[in-house]
Amino acid sequence: MAKKKQRQPVKSATSKEETNGLFDQLSLDVLAKLKETKKQLMAEEQEKEEERQAQLLFEKKQKEKNKSFEELLDEYGYGGSKF
Repeated sequence: MAKKKQRQPVKSATSKEETNGLFDQLSLDVLAKLKETKKQLMAEEQEKEEERQAQLLFEKKQKEKNKSFEELLDEYGYGGSKF
């Protein structure tokens, strides 16, 4: 019968603690930068949306203000006997 060889665990050049420490620090720095960038992008997106909403409201008011008498009658109807 053949004897089975026992495998010895492979040791890395750097210890686990050093690798995790550097990786954690790098990860935290990168993560903080990503979060800050995300906040900035969200703020810009919200600002653009608010500007778009304000522009739509302005255009709607201008369109309402510039309606002809005929368009107003068509929209609101003609009651005739209100007075």
